[in-house]
Amino acid sequence: MNQSYKIILRRLLSALCSLMLLAGLVSPAQATRVKDMASIGGVRSNQLIGYGLVVGLPGTGDQVQQAQFTIQTIRNMLAQFGVVLPDNINPQMRNVAAVTVHAELPAFTKVGQTIDVTVSSIGNATSLRGGALLMTPLVGADNEVYAMAQGNLIVSGIGAQGADGSRITVNIPSSGRIPGGASVEREVQSSFGAETGFVVLNLHQTDFSTVTNLTQTINDMFGPDSATAIDGGSVHVRAPVGFEDKVAFVAELENLEVKMAQGPARVVVNSRTGTVVIGQQVVLEEAAVAHGNLTVSISETLAVSQPNAFSEGGETVVVPQSNVAVTEEDNRMFLFNAGVTLDELVRAINQVGAAPSDIVAILEALKQVGALRAQLIVI
Repeated sequence: MNQSYKIILRRLLSALCSLMLLAGLVSPAQATRVKDMASIGGVRSNQLIGYGLVVGLPGTGDQVQQAQFTIQTIRNMLAQFGVVLPDNINPQMRNVAAVTVHAELPAFTKVGQTIDVTVSSIGNATSLRGGALLMTPLVGADNEVYAMAQGNLIVSGIGAQGADGSRITVNIPSSGRIPGGASVEREVQSSFGAETGFVVLNLHQTDFSTVTNLTQTINDMFGPDSATAIDGGSVHVRAPVGFEDKVAFVAELENLEVKMAQGPARVVVNSRTGTVVIGQQVVLEEAAVAHGNLTVSISETLAVSQPNAFSEGGETVVVPQSNVAVTEEDNRMFLFNAGVTLDELVRAINQVGAAPSDIVAILEALKQVGALRAQLIVI
């Protein structure tokens, strides 16, 4: 064989191998890992809450005359240490604040591990900066104590007040966090450790197409009938019975990449902020839209009317004069052809200089005439 042909053949084989390698590395379009689209049934966090006191504040604590529960809490705490306050004495302390403490207990957290806590004032304390939380039990929904919280607060907000009552506040000084501020005292049992030969995947967003793709991907990976769709949001997957084998199986399962189905066509409008979000699948039927702002200006002026010279019985009076002007923007009608895409829709609306509130009005009108092929959701 000619030497030049050998060189060309080697180059073609090298290029073919490179293409095959790249094809193996490239993920399918819109592929998402299972761990990013679903959660494992029985693996969940639990909410904890408690009530306590923050002390050591620089005069920014509760005003005890208005927050009587703070004094009651202080009395109960001092009584536990053998200090009894007379009933007719109410200490006027501004360095103490009554607070709520809440935290999230992650799944599989063991006794002795620590979790972060958030501390928030429930009285009229102006700032928790510089304070320390006293030992506070954190209970779950079953009223059992699962953690004990205590420590120095980290407060990002700050406030200042002048002698005349003027004040300025940056962020929220009446709330703070204690990283690792609670020690876990009780474990929460999880159904994941039960000797069952299956796991259940619950999608974060219900979608029948995505459930079908997920089931098919798992069956292709682990064999036929390994996964069965329960409904539009859950998939039943066969798994090893032993805990160690099940953990290894789930680790492999949650890293599978599944093609996400395209979501429904939606237009979401936030009526409070004026935010408008238009989904990719939104299209329009043929429609014509005219948009224009009508501005009415009214100005008031005062004119002085005086009687003629040498007139008898005349009076000088003030006569109000009103000027009304109407101005309408010269915005032309534009046409939406059938099947207009998101890019064309946004470009057409921007050409007329529509504000977010105007966009909402246009979309509502298109929905009423049946030209908007999408759900219009107002939040």
